Amino acid sequence: MTTFGWNRQFLQKDGRPWLPVMGEFHFSRYRAQDWERELRKMRAGGVEIVSTYVIWIHHEEIRGEFDFTGCRDLRRFLLAAQRAGLYVFVRPGPWAHAEARNGGFPDWLADPDSGIRARTDDPAYLACVRAFWEQIAAQCRGLLLKDGGPVIGLQIENEYGHAGGLTGPEGQAHMRTLTALAGELGFTVPYVTATGWGGALTGGLLPVMGAYCDAPWAGTAKELPANANFVFTHRRNDGLIACDHRAGQELSFDEGSFPYLTAELGGGLQVTAHRRPVATGRDTGAMALVKLGSGANLLGFYMYHGGSNPAGKRTTLQESRATGYANDLPEINYDFNAPIRQFGTISDSYRELRLLALFLADFGSDLAPLPAGMDPGQDPEDCHTLRLSWRHDQNHGYLFVNNYQRLRTMAAHPGVTLTGRCDAPVEFPPIDIRPGEFFFLPYRMALGSAVLHSALATPLCRLDGGAEPVFVFYGDRAPQFSWETTAQAALLHLTRAEALQAAKIRLDRDYLVLAEDFVWEEDGELKVCGGAETVIRVFPALPAPPRGFAEEGADGPFTRYRRSHAPAVAPVRLQRRSGDENCAVYDLCIDYPPRRPGQDWLLRLDWLGERMELFDGPRKINDWFYTGQSALLRLGYFDFPTRLTAVVRPLREEDRERIYLERWPQRLGAEILRAGTTEENRE
Repeated sequence: MTTFGWNRQFLQKDGRPWLPVMGEFHFSRYRAQDWERELRKMRAGGVEIVSTYVIWIHHEEIRGEFDFTGCRDLRRFLLAAQRAGLYVFVRPGPWAHAEARNGGFPDWLADPDSGIRARTDDPAYLACVRAFWEQIAAQCRGLLLKDGGPVIGLQIENEYGHAGGLTGPEGQAHMRTLTALAGELGFTVPYVTATGWGGALTGGLLPVMGAYCDAPWAGTAKELPANANFVFTHRRNDGLIACDHRAGQELSFDEGSFPYLTAELGGGLQVTAHRRPVATGRDTGAMALVKLGSGANLLGFYMYHGGSNPAGKRTTLQESRATGYANDLPEINYDFNAPIRQFGTISDSYRELRLLALFLADFGSDLAPLPAGMDPGQDPEDCHTLRLSWRHDQNHGYLFVNNYQRLRTMAAHPGVTLTGRCDAPVEFPPIDIRPGEFFFLPYRMALGSAVLHSALATPLCRLDGGAEPVFVFYGDRAPQFSWETTAQAALLHLTRAEALQAAKIRLDRDYLVLAEDFVWEEDGELKVCGGAETVIRVFPALPAPPRGFAEEGADGPFTRYRRSHAPAVAPVRLQRRSGDENCAVYDLCIDYPPRRPGQDWLLRLDWLGERMELFDGPRKINDWFYTGQSALLRLGYFDFPTRLTAVVRPLREEDRERIYLERWPQRLGAEILRAGTTEENRE
C-alpha cells in the first residue's frame, strides 16, 4: 500500500518528497452520472487529489432526514474518483462556507431561536455534528486509504476563528473536540488539516492556506489596490484578507513547524451581485507560479471544477444577504470561472495550471525540498521592478520570474542577465522580458544521466517508454540548452502556445498529445473531446490511430490525426415575446438533429443586462450575473430541452454606483444579442 507522510518542509509519498496538485469539485453541485468523466478531465489536467466539501444543508435540510442519493451520493463520488485514479480529501465541515446558505448549516441549526450554540462545544451542537458525521463515516466506510480506498485527507471545520467561531483557548479546545470526534468515528487518514488563517490550529492539524486574485466579497464597488498575491513573499496569508495587502499577515502557528500547503488558491472567482471581477487564465497561472516560487509545496485550487447549486426542499441554497451574509450570489450558478467550468467545458485556466501540474508530476520530488528565497520588499503597486525568486540548494535550483500583475501594465526589461543562486552561481544568457510574462528556468538540473547547466526554456514533463526518456521543455525564446556533462538528454522543445495544448497520456508508453480540448486515458484507450472537426498531434506516433481518427502524417516531430463528420447543427430560434422596463423575456426554440452516442451541444448566449435567468417550463435551470462574458449551457445536462425561456433584467446607469464591473458595456439595457449552439463530441 502507498504510504503518505510529511515533515516541516514537504509532504511525502512512499518516503519521497511529494508536491501534488489538488482541485476542489463539489459532488453535490454536479450530475452524478457525469462525475467520472469530469474527474478524468481533472486527472488529465494534472490533478492528483480531488477535495470536496460535504455541505450539511445539502444532506440534512430537514432535521433528521438525511439524503445521500443522486447528486448527494458521496460514496458513489468516492468510487468514481478511485476509478479515475484520484486521491480524495473529504471536507465535512461542519461549517463549510463554500458560498452555501448559512455557510452550509441547515436552517434549523442556524436559527437563532434553536437554542443551539453552533461552532462551540455546546453538547446540543456536538450531538447534531455527531449525527451528521456518522452518516459521512458510513459513506466513507471501506474507502479510506487504510482500507485500500482513495481517501487520504480530512479537513476539520473551515476558516474557524476568522469567519466566525471562537478564538483563543476556547477555539482551540473546540477544534480538538472535533478532531477527536472524527477519530472516534473512524476517520483515520494520513492528513488531517485546518485552514491556517483561522487562529484555532492545534499541533495535530496541518495548516492549509489560500490566495485569490481578487475579492468578490469586498464591500466596495471600486477597483481594489494591486493584489499582493502576485509578488514573491515568505508570508503565507492571502494578501486579500481585509482587502489590503498589508493586512492579515499574523498567523497563530509556527510556520517553521509545518510545510507550506495551500488548499484555496483561487482557480477562479465566484462573482457576487455587487462585485463581478473575472479571473483569467493568466491571472490564475501567474498567481500559482508565484506561490510555487514562494515555497508552496501543495498547490490546492478552489474551485477547480464549477457546478450548480442543487434544488432545496424548502429554500434555495445559495449564499445571500437574506441569510446574514454581505454577499448575494446566483441562486444556481456556481461556475467560479474555474479551470473546468459549470458544465464541464475547458478554460484557459485549465491550460495554464496544467503547465505547472505536468512539471510537478515528474519533477515535484526535486523541487519540494528546495527552500525559497526572493528579493525582499516586493511591492504589488511597483510595476517597474522585475520580481524574482529562487528555489535552490547548494548545487542546483529553479529561477522564478514574474512580470505580471493583474489589472496593471508592467514595464519591459530588455537585455536582462539572470543568475541562478547556488554555491557556484549560474549565469543565464541575456534575455528580453516582456510585460505580462511569467515563467521559471532550471539550472544544473539532472535529466537522467545528464546535467543541464542552464536553459532559456521551462521544463514541462518527462516521456518514458522508449529507448531513452525524452524531456519536454517550452518557451518562445531560442532555448540555448547548455550542458555540464558530455552526455546530453533527448529533448523536445515546444512553443508556449503548443505547451498550453499539451497533455501527457500513458498507454503502452508515455505520449504527448496536443489538443484544443480535453484528452485522457480510459481503459487503455485515448479519449478526445471535440467537435465535428477534431485534430490532435501526438509525439511519438501512436501504434494505431485512436478510434474514429485517421492518420494524416508528420507535423514536425508530431503525427497529426483527424476525426471528422458532417456537422450536426442544432439551430436556435430566438424570439422576444414580452417584457417591460423591468425585464425582457425571450423564447428559445432548439431543433435537434438525430443524435449519436456521446454527442451534445453547447448553447451560447451573448447578452446584455444586469442578470439573466433561464427556465425549462416552470423550473429555473440556471442564472447569471452580467460580467461581459457569454452565458454557456450544456444542453445534454438538461436532457436536451426543445424550448427555454430567458428573463433578462436591465443594467442601468445607476448600477454603476453599486456594481463593480471590470469593463462596462458601451450601452445599457436588457437584451439577448445572439444565440447559437456548438456541437460537441464528449468522448
